[in-house]
Amino acid sequence: MPETSAYASRALASKLRLLAEKARKTALMRYRPYSRQAEFHRAGAASSERLLMAPNKIGKTWCAAAETAYHLTGEYPSWWEGRRFDEPVLWIVASETGKLCRDGAQAYLFGAPVKGLGEGMIPGHAIMQTSPGGHLREAYDFARVRHASGRGDSICYFRSYDQGRQRIQSYNAHGVWCDEEPDVEWYTEALTRTNYTGGMVYITATPLMGATEVIGRFWPSAREGCALTMMTLEDAEHYSAERRAEIRARYSESERRSRAEGLPSLGSGAVFPVTREQVSCAPFEIPPDWPIIGGIDFGYDHPTAAVKLAHDRDSDTVYVIAAYRVRQKPIYEHAAALKPWGPMMPWAWPHDGLQHDPSNGIQYAELYSQHGLNMRDTRAMFENGSISLNAGLDHMLERMITGRMKVWSHLEEWWQEFGGYHRKDGQVVKLADDLMSATRYALMDLRFAESDRMSWAFKSPKRIWV
Repeated sequence: MPETSAYASRALASKLRLLAEKARKTALMRYRPYSRQAEFHRAGAASSERLLMAPNKIGKTWCAAAETAYHLTGEYPSWWEGRRFDEPVLWIVASETGKLCRDGAQAYLFGAPVKGLGEGMIPGHAIMQTSPGGHLREAYDFARVRHASGRGDSICYFRSYDQGRQRIQSYNAHGVWCDEEPDVEWYTEALTRTNYTGGMVYITATPLMGATEVIGRFWPSAREGCALTMMTLEDAEHYSAERRAEIRARYSESERRSRAEGLPSLGSGAVFPVTREQVSCAPFEIPPDWPIIGGIDFGYDHPTAAVKLAHDRDSDTVYVIAAYRVRQKPIYEHAAALKPWGPMMPWAWPHDGLQHDPSNGIQYAELYSQHGLNMRDTRAMFENGSISLNAGLDHMLERMITGRMKVWSHLEEWWQEFGGYHRKDGQVVKLADDLMSATRYALMDLRFAESDRMSWAFKSPKRIWV
């Protein structure tokens, strides 16, 4: 008996070593995120809504599958900086159709049918049960996953958007993973499912449908509680430079934006059909004698946005050297943030600055003046008195094409708007255009730009708003 017992102990120890070795070789244990994927994971510690917006086949689904597996198993790696759950969770994983969910997210998590259960991100020893999903072969309705806490099993439900939002209405979920973008009703329902638990919702998507209402929660200006991570082909470290060029060459110019760069498609076309490389420049020290001017676009629910321009009059080149975009803050906070750009720098503003604040009856431009910004006496307009939108955009485009307008390369919020600014059916889409508008106002009043060296001693603080 002692020999038999010792043999059994050795056999058990050997089996455990084999299981441990197999666990180390699982996809989850091998996963090491690229820098943008790591950024997406970290954002989960502070944001309840996240979007990983990326081209096809650069690792966005793989990234979200890894995170979902960590939450379901409770087995977080030492490098993990995202949110953690210390007890079993209920997760919903969804795609556009049941087939896409089975062949995409489900396969990444549990293994494709041809490979076998346990070949995905979730190790085989942690899979306690899988339940078939009905008419679609090899699709799961749900799966049970052993949680490392020892307090029970996590449950992962698989759903599709074409089933309707009713299919998730009864759950209190800790998390929802949307593999590709749902419509706004389904997404709102997903958010509601996490209200009780204080959970999270994240989307991995190639934005082929353009700047939809769901995408608009994140791009180009993320709402409070939302976080956007953008990946391009340059962030896919498994592709060589030659392979990236080959992939880009596969697509037409209109397709390349979404399928190769991960940006929302533009419908009828970009307002500024020039590349970022044509307009971008590295920051440099602005000579003190160059005139400067600010442009501001007022907002609250949509952001208040501002830019600072510097003008090299010798070459007639305008540089956008600062950008600011913040929503749902009072005027005094915006003014406090912008005044350090130049306490006596003139500010160009639009016609809605003549509107009155309902709380005190004072015009918005006057309120900014009272809080220390040197607002221009009149609204922004061209020298001939025009305030035409198309004239302003044509002027911006002409400067971009001729090399007489440059934007500092690190102003990412400005570049996000630039990349998404487009026309549909010939009309400019007034969505996420706040910094573009602020830039246009400043250019319309560029003749009033003044350098820091100019004396303000004889300027009257009195303003007449017309």
